[in-house]
Amino acid sequence: MSADLPESQASVETSEKFLEQIVKGSRKTSNYLVAGMLTIGGIGFSLAALSSFFGRELLPFGSASTLIFVPQGLFMAFYGLLGTIMACYLWALIKVDYGSGFNRFDKGKGSLELSRQGYFKRILIEVPIKDIQAVKLEIREGFNPRRRICLRLQGRKDLPISEVGGPQPLLVLEQEGAELARFLKVNLEGLSS
Repeated sequence: MSADLPESQASVETSEKFLEQIVKGSRKTSNYLVAGMLTIGGIGFSLAALSSFFGRELLPFGSASTLIFVPQGLFMAFYGLLGTIMACYLWALIKVDYGSGFNRFDKGKGSLELSRQGYFKRILIEVPIKDIQAVKLEIREGFNPRRRICLRLQGRKDLPISEVGGPQPLLVLEQEGAELARFLKVNLEGLSS
């Protein structure tokens, strides 16, 4: 059954001294679909507003030129502009693959390197492995669910290391957390709300 579950972080290389996990970014099918729908909707609303303003059909279907420009055409223009701006922002996130990166645990160097792609630059965090006290599974259900793996660090806030996106299945989350805790030889902390 565990073979049927998708893996969110793929271990590229693993040994007793080295573990690297690849973290996916914003290049997901759902983001491509939403960006495509926003693009089509934004352009459609903008063309409907222009058809209303000029009194000519610019859309191949419907009769947008019969709309009164004030207030219907203005609302169409507002929705078109808003949809187009949101689509451009989402396409820009997809282009830079926002949030992608890796988690590299190197016992030889005694350090953890976290790398994530930001909007304008790459973010690199380096933490000594000796500062890692535990691997924590953080689970929150409800309207805004959260399921992620965090590292409990000595004298600092918890450091999330799992990818951003929809909540992962509990079984996958527990397996990844247990594998990481075994590798680091630290405790795996329970599920907190």
